Amino acid sequence: MKLIVCLTGMPGAGKTTIAEALRSKGFDKITMGDAVRAEAARRKIDPTGENLGKLMLELREKNGQGAVADLIKDQILNSKSDVILIDGVRSLAEVNVLKKIGIVKILAIHASGDTRFKFLTGRSRSDAPSDREDFSKRDSREIGVGMSESIALADETISNNNLTIQQLVDNAYNIIKGWMQ
Repeated sequence: MKLIVCLTGMPGAGKTTIAEALRSKGFDKITMGDAVRAEAARRKIDPTGENLGKLMLELREKNGQGAVADLIKDQILNSKSDVILIDGVRSLAEVNVLKKIGIVKILAIHASGDTRFKFLTGRSRSDAPSDREDFSKRDSREIGVGMSESIALADETISNNNLTIQQLVDNAYNIIKGWMQ
């Protein structure tokens, strides 16, 4: 059975940083947002933050709260790695979809609003918030789809307010190593 590590946390907390860095350990990384971005591309929808948010909500409304996890099941099953990092799990419904295909652990990454805003505006993605209002709307949308539940019920949590990238990655790796045993 594959170990599926669900990285959860509010946007900009450090999930992608962890997932990217741990690929060097032989872990596969699958990004939930990429599944939504791929669906947007397939439908020829401009990948703005607002459009991606609407599409995510539409997918969940039409196909159930675990819809985005359903989009990545084949990637997990086809992976050659025994450890799959899922970047951006938002709800327990998604976790439940993943539990049907592997051993699931949830690792929550927490960071303050100021820290997350700085991280998000510093990266060059199409869905980066343009201002604090946009940032707050995105947070509200994420909480609305169940993000707070996946964070609250995480198996482990890392606080990423004053860590270096190396400390963040090392903390995550040590937790995951413990789950592998």
